[in-house]
Amino acid sequence: MKNFGALLITLFIIPFSLTAVAEAPLTVEGAKTINAAEAKGLFDSGALFIDPRRDSDYAAGRIPDAVHLNSKSVLSEDTLAAEAKKDEAIVFYCNGPKCKRSAVSSEKAVSWGYTQIYYFRDGFPAWKEAGYPVE
Repeated sequence: MKNFGALLITLFIIPFSLTAVAEAPLTVEGAKTINAAEAKGLFDSGALFIDPRRDSDYAAGRIPDAVHLNSKSVLSEDTLAAEAKKDEAIVFYCNGPKCKRSAVSSEKAVSWGYTQIYYFRDGFPAWKEAGYPVE
């Protein structure tokens, strides 16, 4: 019977908790969550797009003119300040709902005093699916 309890934990509880952890949050406090159409509108109006993904993801394809600030090795208050003013519109995106980098980056930017942060949770996959330009 002891093995049965361990089996239940292995089959049901652990996979469920790993799945829950893998999802990016729906919203980021202090940022506006946007969809692909809203991201495209911001793109067309000249907003700065920040791509915090891994170097290999960025190299494989990105939103045109997006600035690459890898969230785990490059993004900092200083590197963001070199790209944008605190009141400038900034869109953070990554690899969709399973990718947390855009959420983490948005949270950091808000904590550093940036006031127009847009969290594009659906990210690059939704952008491509909508048929918007990529490079």
